[in-house]
Amino acid sequence: MKAVVIRTFGDPEGLEVVDVPAPVPAPGQVRIATEAIGVGGVDAVIRRGTLAAYGFREGHLLGSEVAGRVTTVGEGVDVSWVGRRVWAFTGLSGGYAEQAVAAVEDVLALPDDLTDADAVTLGGSGVVAHFALDRARFTPGETVLVRGAAGSIGITAVQLAAGGGAGAVAVTTSSAERGARLRDLGATHVLGRSGEGGPDAPAGFDVVIDVVGGPQLPLFLDRLNPNGRYVAVGVVGGQPPADFGMRLMDAFRRSLSFATFSSDTVPGPDRQAVRSSQFADAAHGNLRTVVHEVLPLDQAVLAHREMDAGKVFGRVVLVP
Repeated sequence: MKAVVIRTFGDPEGLEVVDVPAPVPAPGQVRIATEAIGVGGVDAVIRRGTLAAYGFREGHLLGSEVAGRVTTVGEGVDVSWVGRRVWAFTGLSGGYAEQAVAAVEDVLALPDDLTDADAVTLGGSGVVAHFALDRARFTPGETVLVRGAAGSIGITAVQLAAGGGAGAVAVTTSSAERGARLRDLGATHVLGRSGEGGPDAPAGFDVVIDVVGGPQLPLFLDRLNPNGRYVAVGVVGGQPPADFGMRLMDAFRRSLSFATFSSDTVPGPDRQAVRSSQFADAAHGNLRTVVHEVLPLDQAVLAHREMDAGKVFGRVVLVP
């Protein structure tokens, strides 16, 4: 089967399409003929070699979420899964391929009215957005800033905050056109990437959800209100300065909080319950997904180039 692996860490050109044997489902797993493959920010971080210290090596087969039909089940899995259209989390590898395997507890049947592309746009990111706001103890009436709102996590976080009764939902983004699209999704104020602009925007925020990280993270810690909570859910802009915590200590009397969040820390049944609810909302038009572009699997390099260039609004989806 065709798959995309990291030949060399670094630029998107380090990705390579190769032929590999189809995976065989282990006990407790299913095999899926993929119809849609989500291209996420974590894929770019792994591709660059940023996470090499965590065991990722060149030759790694990228991809963490797919949608398609179950073709085979491993030992101990109910055969009624065969033929069902599903979304699946494949871990942090194995998704960029014509066939993928996943543990059955990480597989979810899809509503008929939800497309495969929409499923891989929402499946992983929607859960992160939901639980990040929960980790931030967000309550109605509070002001929220979503940093890096043009990706699938940010787009969902904007909608959830607006739908949850936020007093204001500000976003950072790179253009007026993107800002207008985010306003259509529920944002009330649009700021530049560095937080500039928006003269009518709140001076401070009760909650910041940050997908970006990077060297400018301390500037946004300064935008927290007293008792404000900052939740970092990604580092697509790189790691923050090593001493960024000094900003919190310098503001000791304002009782600020900083947290990282990974959905890995949420029990699987809780993740699946939220995901199922969000899939139903999306199928009924109550939660919007944004598919930036659908590309063939063998154009994964182009997908990553567009991500690196900041051209993607929503999520790029690959199809075999």
